[in-house]
Amino acid sequence: MSESTTTGVTAPLARWVERLTPEQIPERVRTRAKHLLLDGVACGLVGAQLPWSRIATSAVLDLEGAGAATVIGTGATTGGPAAVLLNSTFIQGFELDDFHPLAPLHSTSLILPVLLATAQQLGGVSGAAALTAAIAGFEVGPRVGLALHGSEMLSRGWHSGPVFGTHTAAMVAGKLRALDAARLEDALGMAGTQSAGLMAAQYEAMSKRMQHGFAARNGYYAAGLAAAGYTGIKQVFDRPYGGYLSVFGEGHDPDPTRVIAGLGEGWHTELIMVKSYAAQGGLHGAVQAALELRARHHIDPKSAAHIEIRVGHTVYHHGWWEPERPLTAIGAQMNLGYAAAVALLDGQVLPPQFTPARLDADDVWELLGKVEVKLDENIQNGPVHERFATELAITLTDGTVLAQRIVQPHGGPADPVTDDELVAKYRSLVGPLVSPDRLDAIQRAVLGIDELADLRELADLLAAPVAGALDNLEQDHLR
Repeated sequence: MSESTTTGVTAPLARWVERLTPEQIPERVRTRAKHLLLDGVACGLVGAQLPWSRIATSAVLDLEGAGAATVIGTGATTGGPAAVLLNSTFIQGFELDDFHPLAPLHSTSLILPVLLATAQQLGGVSGAAALTAAIAGFEVGPRVGLALHGSEMLSRGWHSGPVFGTHTAAMVAGKLRALDAARLEDALGMAGTQSAGLMAAQYEAMSKRMQHGFAARNGYYAAGLAAAGYTGIKQVFDRPYGGYLSVFGEGHDPDPTRVIAGLGEGWHTELIMVKSYAAQGGLHGAVQAALELRARHHIDPKSAAHIEIRVGHTVYHHGWWEPERPLTAIGAQMNLGYAAAVALLDGQVLPPQFTPARLDADDVWELLGKVEVKLDENIQNGPVHERFATELAITLTDGTVLAQRIVQPHGGPADPVTDDELVAKYRSLVGPLVSPDRLDAIQRAVLGIDELADLRELADLLAAPVAGALDNLEQDHLR
């Protein structure tokens, strides 16, 4: 392929984003997108006042200058890029946000912060335009990820979401700015050259929660630079030397056709998974299996002699290492053994399972010492829809073996979290943090986003400080 070629997938993707209109999007997709945004709002408000989020907020506001962009749930404002970084960090703050099952990234942590900051920078945009831009983001990110074979990137040690996520953010901001296809292509080029993310952050680093924020900020910058006429790499997905797919996919046979496959026909917005547990998505099968066995057999965790968990490559590499006591919250939310242990002990994997006291509890570590996780090639080599399956077997002290296989946990494409469940999740998470009137007003604004004259109405509702999601749990422990 010559450096001057005009063929490829980058330009068609940019043209599709430019031409996307609300009328081209099925109503069911628009409705689902609104509910995904509500889930992102819930996760952001939960994340805004977590201990590690407060450290991030203090540090970023010290580094950045003043500005008018809302830092949700804090009462603070700052410049647009800093607000995008922090708001994304909040949404990723407690492993409660959405993820794509085949091209792992956390879409609302990339989309919602960019929508809010771009609207405030531009002096307002309509909610209808914001919803269309959001759907462009929901569609672009997974397709870029699938061109790199999606979850394979996690197996290789990349934090896949920040690698795919810059393009998501760039297209959201670029669409909201009404950029033409040429400038959207520039934005894609600048997004691609800023893609990065190392998965070793999952063991203990607070920065794991900020890495999608880096991608969101970089995509926001890419669109802003392109809007000003600053040019980026043309044909960034197509260049054989130094192009995005050729570099990130080196030796792994990337498939550029996936970038534009099914645009406007199949909708990745409908495939995005919503979490029911406060843990990385690959752990949900183990959690669900443990909860189902616990409920069906009324298991006393003290009677467990051995717990075996079998998973495929991606879940194994992303979700298992021998834990050391005490785990940090981020490490616990990434670890198969910890998630299964607290599911069996507590019957849930939610914020109470990640307080300092629970992370260092004797009963958790006693049970965790009985966990063995195995890489199962049969799962890995099975049908594509079964490659994230989890098999959990509990051997009791009397020799009884209780087993459960979860092919796709609740929330996956075969058993999606319903819109009603999503609303219930929002209300259960955010209800303790804000007044009832504010809770209702935010819900109305997000689910009616396409009726908002100005998206800044939503930003205003999200601005004021919220209560800390872990504060009462930690105080209860101290008492």
